[in-house]
Amino acid sequence: MTVRQNGVDTVPGRCGQDFGADGEDIRGSRRLQHRLAHGDLAAVREVRRGLRELLRQCGSSDAAGAVGASGAIGAPDPAAVADLADVAELLTSELVTNALIHTDRGAVVTAGIGPSGLRVEVRDFAAGRPERRARATSAGTHGRGLVLVESLADAWGVRTHGLGKVVWFELGPVPGAAPGGGQL
Repeated sequence: MTVRQNGVDTVPGRCGQDFGADGEDIRGSRRLQHRLAHGDLAAVREVRRGLRELLRQCGSSDAAGAVGASGAIGAPDPAAVADLADVAELLTSELVTNALIHTDRGAVVTAGIGPSGLRVEVRDFAAGRPERRARATSAGTHGRGLVLVESLADAWGVRTHGLGKVVWFELGPVPGAAPGGGQL
């Protein structure tokens, strides 16, 4: 069952379980999926909001038995969840904006939380791999997206498909998400 709220689809499930690549619906996973129209930069805000809500839910719904920042069993440190959400929102905004600006078709954003952390994938439908600029100018506002992803993500990469590509990143673990389970 998919729940649509504020233009963002969420697939209910337990946080911390398997999440499939390219938005595969794996039973028991909790993920967010959002389809974006070409040039719809206003939708970036809704994706960020949905991502923060997904992290908030996973940071609290499975907190029983989770180890918080203090090392005590119980609820996760809200500041740790907020910090992770801030970085996740920034990196997601960069990848989504790149997909909407540098391609002439829309994009699909999928985010899921598994035992090793958060994985966000942005799929576009244009050929070619993104190019990381060697050095962004200090006065310019372009050229920093992949540099930020490379600097802040625990892992990231690009997978090509028959039509387009997926640029993804991982952050983790998510404070309060259920331990164990399969691969993210």
